[in-house]
Amino acid sequence: MAFKDLPNDSTAKTVIVATALCLVCSVAVSAAAVYLRPAQEANKAADMQKNIVAVSGVDLDGRSVPEVFSTFDVRLVDLETGDYAQGIDVEAYDQRAAAKDPTQAGPIAAERDIADVKMRERYATVYLIRDAAGAVERIILPVRGYGLWSTLWGFLALEGDANTVIGLSFYDHAETPGLGGEVDNPAWKAQWDGKEIYGPEGDVQIRLVKGGVDPSRPGAEYKVDSLSGATLTSNGVTNLLHYWMGDDGYKAYLDKLREGQA
Repeated sequence: MAFKDLPNDSTAKTVIVATALCLVCSVAVSAAAVYLRPAQEANKAADMQKNIVAVSGVDLDGRSVPEVFSTFDVRLVDLETGDYAQGIDVEAYDQRAAAKDPTQAGPIAAERDIADVKMRERYATVYLIRDAAGAVERIILPVRGYGLWSTLWGFLALEGDANTVIGLSFYDHAETPGLGGEVDNPAWKAQWDGKEIYGPEGDVQIRLVKGGVDPSRPGAEYKVDSLSGATLTSNGVTNLLHYWMGDDGYKAYLDKLREGQA
């Protein structure tokens, strides 16, 4: 019996129509995904540039974000040596994807994984702002670590001394709005400006503390107010900074940068 001759309420006709509809919709969705992928990737890259430029503290001064970002010196750092990586296309490298790729990242021993990173990639993308003479004025470093509900993905910006904080900003997380989500609050983010990462002995001192920071007390330069009602997220921010600024993170690179060897 031909399809057109089947009763409209027959099981066979219903299955055929449903299958055909599913196939047509699948093809349409797939085609749309392929067609829109370049635009999605472009938007993703533009958003990332916006976050990097914002945390750097650079004044746009009438310029577009892409125009300002084009002045940054983008490098890949070998986290094992602290040297710049050679022979890798920095534009094609995706650090976030590399962190999930067993061929590009390795497991972290539990006793060292204070930020619950689990896998650490060998190479990290760093963004440098140089003065007219070529000296590094600002350094923007990708950081991440687990809070209460999610991994916080962000950037830490430092002065050219590789110690003084310009800003800390997270572009992706799923922390509780009004609590851990206050990492996005401009008032809280403003507290980071001028804080210091390392103590006199070169150990990581920066941390979030409860009860507010008294600027007149010794050590205030290493402390930022905790997020009210969000102890685990606050601990997560402290832990991720201690991890990425420590020996498993950027410390070797920052030491070399400070000494003029990078």
